[in-house]
Amino acid sequence: MEINQGKGAVKGMGGKTLCIIPARGGSKRIPRKNVRNFKGRPVIAWSIGAARESGIADTVMVSTDDKEIATVAKAYGAEVPFMRSSENADDRAGIAEVLIEVVENYQKLGRSFDYVVCILATAPLIRASDLKKAYGMLKSCAGAGSICSVESFSYPPQRGLRLKDGRLEMLNPDHYTARSQDLEKIYHDCGQFFIFRTTALLRDRKLYTEYTLPFMLDETGAQDIDTDTDWKIAELKYELLYGKEGKNK
Repeated sequence: MEINQGKGAVKGMGGKTLCIIPARGGSKRIPRKNVRNFKGRPVIAWSIGAARESGIADTVMVSTDDKEIATVAKAYGAEVPFMRSSENADDRAGIAEVLIEVVENYQKLGRSFDYVVCILATAPLIRASDLKKAYGMLKSCAGAGSICSVESFSYPPQRGLRLKDGRLEMLNPDHYTARSQDLEKIYHDCGQFFIFRTTALLRDRKLYTEYTLPFMLDETGAQDIDTDTDWKIAELKYELLYGKEGKNK
């Protein structure tokens, strides 16, 4: 196993910061996807590496119920001080519940944090510079409780179609004659990261807090990975960004 001998413990910029990488062992659509090889290393290693390189977190940890994932996470420089509870280890558990469990477990150990960074385990296109910039944006906006990486839908959802009784119909017939450029731009979470003020996370207990800032990414720089096709697209985007030789080899 390749061991990351990179940076040691990093310190947050003004306030204790915890980075949590959720990595459940029971992925169904892509078996063992969190430790599957992506361009020469387990895919989770890219998330750990970006968190450490960014320098924004005092602690980088992986929340998992799986011993193999825990071993890989430690090899690449993350903490695994405790295993995830069975209640939050099935495919119905939400990410917010996992983050809150981790924060509360650290509190039981006498450790508290002002900020929580959540990086998805399958985010190999993530850039440390984006994490650092988003962290600074959240800190500089006193009223905001969180920030989420997003990208715009490439096609206007307002002109979407659905199947009803085997026939196509528009979701919003009122938009039949509307030009795409005249419709409101709509965004979606692009599967990379969230950053929270811990007080907002514990108060609202969900990923989108009362005041969530957007961190805009383009389609090339992000890829949510849920299927084998998504995985192949992520590899192509990686090569487009960094070439076949890649980065940090």
